[in-house]
Amino acid sequence: MNTKTNTEKKLSQGYKERLYQVLLNPLITEKATKIADSNNQIVFKAIKNAKKSEIKDAIEMIYKVKVNRVQTLSSKPKIKRRGMYEGVRSGYKKAIVSVQKGQEINFAAEPAKEKAN
Repeated sequence: MNTKTNTEKKLSQGYKERLYQVLLNPLITEKATKIADSNNQIVFKAIKNAKKSEIKDAIEMIYKVKVNRVQTLSSKPKIKRRGMYEGVRSGYKKAIVSVQKGQEINFAAEPAKEKAN
């Protein structure tokens, strides 16, 4: 039986590759900047099947900050029409990440990369 603890799973190469795919991009909207200024929270767009623990691990690994809490919500797909043509804009998962006081994520700077062993 192959049982791994959570820390061993975090160290595996496959899990690290998954974490780099979890976050799609930060959401920069008027509401997101208001949340960031008042509550020390950042809003990210994530893949649909991402778990809260994966989002937390991904942000801690990529941006080197300590995450207090992750809240998620799923945005449903929207039907869009252009004349007689109809299409679907895909849905996504939104992650609102609360970072510890005194820490912030600077999107202008390049994220820290791990050294290859």
